Amino acid sequence: MKHAPKPRPEDVILVSDADHDKLTGLARAFLDRAPETAEDLLSEMDRATVTTACKMPANVVRMGSAVTIRNGAGTQRVTLVYPAEADIAANKVSVMTPMGVALIGAAAGQSVSWERRDGREMVAEIVSVEPPAGGEP
Repeated sequence: MKHAPKPRPEDVILVSDADHDKLTGLARAFLDRAPETAEDLLSEMDRATVTTACKMPANVVRMGSAVTIRNGAGTQRVTLVYPAEADIAANKVSVMTPMGVALIGAAAGQSVSWERRDGREMVAEIVSVEPPAGGEP
């Protein structure tokens, strides 16, 4: 079962060089614990356009970004974090989840999709992105 259906090929994802290095290492570290999600994140890092942190547009999801998404269930605001900081009650979503993999590198106005752990496909539009407070984590 594939956890994070890939965005359409024309959907560009942009990742800072610092996030790219950290996320590639994280995905490799998770290959034994969460192979499907780790492989999906590695695939996203392989296809990402990598730039410096200072050239990252404010409307692109990066680690620490607060993201407002909209789907059939309504609007939700989440913050994309590393696994150790994840807290569903505080709307902090780990990048090592299917939703987190789908969000990283996408921009406001794009739609992302992922498969939930129960097998249901989710699709959401990124309404807005707030860059991490104080710059890149």
